[in-house]
Amino acid sequence: MNTFRTIVLILASISFIIVVGGAVYEHMGVVPVWASAPPASLAMFQGAYAITPFKFWIPIHPVTLGLLLLALILNWKTERRGFILMTVIGYLLVLAATFFWFVPELMTIIETAYSTNTDPELTQRAQSWEFWSQVRLASMLVMAFVLLYGLSKPGETLRRRYGYVNR
Repeated sequence: MNTFRTIVLILASISFIIVVGGAVYEHMGVVPVWASAPPASLAMFQGAYAITPFKFWIPIHPVTLGLLLLALILNWKTERRGFILMTVIGYLLVLAATFFWFVPELMTIIETAYSTNTDPELTQRAQSWEFWSQVRLASMLVMAFVLLYGLSKPGETLRRRYGYVNR
């Protein structure tokens, strides 16, 4: 059981770090382009050859959350519990913010009709979105460190290791 719970936590950590890696890539390579001068800079989201980041983001979140929750259940009676729990709670808060603000705001911005002109108000909204998304990414990086630190803790149950159960 100890090996299985560790493997699940490793898989959850890999999946979570893939999410963080995707966000880092988007913030370094994609967001600066589309946020630079909308609506002219939004062409990458429009037309027959538009990029489709949702094909990555929609499946990765449920897989990651499922692995994190399974890791939490399997590691509940270990020293890892608090680290996994902090990551799960933080990730749920990030997903809620993403669902209720980041995605709707992004969709509003990128669905703006193409124009060769730059709209100052839309540019300001895009830059605000980018700033808050960087804050979200920084919090995800902290969560990744917390999760990986938890992985360094023993996978033995507290009862087995210390002869008692931590309730």
